[in-house]
Amino acid sequence: MKIFISADMEGISGVAANQQLKTVQEYERFRRLMTEDVNAAIAGAYDGGAAEVVVADGHGNMSNILIESLDQRARLVSGNNRVMCQLEGLDHSFDGIMFVGHHGREGGSDTAVISHTLAGVCVEEMKVNGKVVGETEMNAYVAGDFDVPPLFISGDEAYVKEVKETFPDIESAITKKGVDRFAAELIHPEIARHAIREGAKTAVEKAADFKTAVMPGPVTFEITFKGSQQAKMTTTLPTVEQIAPKKNSFYL
Repeated sequence: MKIFISADMEGISGVAANQQLKTVQEYERFRRLMTEDVNAAIAGAYDGGAAEVVVADGHGNMSNILIESLDQRARLVSGNNRVMCQLEGLDHSFDGIMFVGHHGREGGSDTAVISHTLAGVCVEEMKVNGKVVGETEMNAYVAGDFDVPPLFISGDEAYVKEVKETFPDIESAITKKGVDRFAAELIHPEIARHAIREGAKTAVEKAADFKTAVMPGPVTFEITFKGSQQAKMTTTLPTVEQIAPKKNSFYL
């Protein structure tokens, strides 16, 4: 069995504030925590019967995970020049996908820690076929095009609740409880990692029971930006139409 892990940073155990992911000293600390949360998911996947695991580093510059500290059984996709972004390396050969350390969408719960959608500086809301989605749901639908089902998620309590509205049967591990967007009630990282490992193990054991996420075509995207200039600039892309000062739509 072959498992793909998409790893982000905002939902990692211990993360509560944006500066922890940006200031040099704090960032180096949280890179280590991210690597260990991912290691817990890798271990859980192998505990559950996986024979191969590929991890895609999906936060910021997408080169956060410390390869020298990563579980040696896994391979890592690192670096940010990618067509598939957080899913680089995914193809039809995988049996399931996990989302480790991911976060809630922009404008969702006010207790989703460091919530945003794609690019926090410009995207206000994203819809697929009229349904508001966050990054996890969008990525799960892309994975569905490769017949790869979503198996497991880890992140804050509000994020897990949000994703389960779309995928109620997905396995999960809660790493913290948000107080507001930039504050959280934390649990010890070792406790969070135990939950991640157990959840990942269960997910892989049940992989055959999960369904792929399918969005019937044709697929229409609608993105509301934070500024009209951002909406205008994206009209240079094929099929993109500006339907309101800050809103564009396009189709596949």
